Amino acid sequence: MREMQNLPHVIRMKLASNIILGTLILTLGALCLAPIDEEVSAETNEVKIYRQAGENAKGVSLMFNVYWGTEEVYRILDILQAYEATATFFIGGCWADDNVDCLRDIYAAGHEIGNHGYFHKDHNKLDLLNNQKEIAECNRFIEMAIGCAPTLFAPPSGAYNDYTLQAVNALGMTTILWSKDTVDWRDKNAAVIYTRATKNVQIGDFILMHPMKETADALEDILKFYQSNGLETVTVSQNIQKDG
Repeated sequence: MREMQNLPHVIRMKLASNIILGTLILTLGALCLAPIDEEVSAETNEVKIYRQAGENAKGVSLMFNVYWGTEEVYRILDILQAYEATATFFIGGCWADDNVDCLRDIYAAGHEIGNHGYFHKDHNKLDLLNNQKEIAECNRFIEMAIGCAPTLFAPPSGAYNDYTLQAVNALGMTTILWSKDTVDWRDKNAAVIYTRATKNVQIGDFILMHPMKETADALEDILKFYQSNGLETVTVSQNIQKDG
């Protein structure tokens, strides 16, 4: 995918990315020293947590949590493109800090960008202010890089507390968990990943993955299985948009 770019275009993109990255670093440095602008109410309004899509689900949602594996991200993008599949990538802010080009490539390929916190902290152990900072700073970084802020938040390890939900709601976002976990980061076995992503799968499932070599190895067969069983791959937002 990257090889198809001509050289002058690559040079222009690199220069633009370097300028953006420098601006982002300076901005985030200021953010770390400044208080967060948004105010969070002590009272939680309607809580929206999705572990899978509801009755209006359109297909299966592949979710990639990204804090590492840039080269595998590109492999995954190529496979998704080959099968005309879309996915939701939940981005860690500190990874995006070092991989602005990759973040922009994910977005340019038509995939959804979600928020996975800035430093992969245990949100269950964070107070209200620190929950808010982790989520808001990641949103700001992503928005500066691609021009729009995420509306979905996937807490690292699925850990959250009432303060997390208050922070997410105050930012106008929705909390996303999963219905099927491939546990690819631990088991690193393409056959196991394939089984966990396909066994008893149904419309509305959220399939949790990471940019692992073994995950990329299994992805083509996973997509073939979905296609042969009439399952469309759609982003998380597409799957839940009529359930809000």
